[in-house]
Amino acid sequence: MNDMQSFLIANPKGGAGKSTLATNLAGWFALQGQRVMLGDIDRQQSAREWLKLRSPSLPHIASWELQEDQPARPPRGTTHVVLDTPAGLHGKKLAQVLKLVQRVIVPLQPSLFDILATRAFLDELLEEKAVRRHEAFIAVVGMRVDARTRASHELERFLETQGLPVLTCLRDTQNYVQAAAHGLTIFDFPPSRAEKDWEQWQPIFEWTTRPLNDAR
Repeated sequence: MNDMQSFLIANPKGGAGKSTLATNLAGWFALQGQRVMLGDIDRQQSAREWLKLRSPSLPHIASWELQEDQPARPPRGTTHVVLDTPAGLHGKKLAQVLKLVQRVIVPLQPSLFDILATRAFLDELLEEKAVRRHEAFIAVVGMRVDARTRASHELERFLETQGLPVLTCLRDTQNYVQAAAHGLTIFDFPPSRAEKDWEQWQPIFEWTTRPLNDAR
């Protein structure tokens, strides 16, 4: 996948918002006219199930190309790959997946348990060869964040200690839940409904389109 833009959405904590981030990122790329593949590295195959719900009239998002006795691969001509991951991703499996991607986005919710679990994961990420050799770049996105809460401030303090870019914080809204239930993304909604969410995604778009040398 070296000639493609490739993104890994990862956090070992279940319910961190990985699928929400992965499906919406893929949806935005598709809306820009890119040839996008959304793939699971997850036995639950939640991304594949979401794709089954997606209307053919919406910007197309492909899945893995599966052939008998062949490893799964992106369809020919794919320009952007977004990979969703399971809870508990670490060790050798994490190292293998990092070799396939250029950028890693870590979704993180503002709870003590999420922060503790993610702190160890970020330490592990930073020790991986692909990251130390600057072959993969990492950023964090706050998920379901209400800026008025104490938990939000705790999250901000934690992220400041990590030395990693915090791209943005996405609000806690039913837009994501309702979109997912119908194979949609927030970018398939009209501006009157989702413009506030689109604005929160702008820093993510800027980071994903920045040259790799500037992505740190």
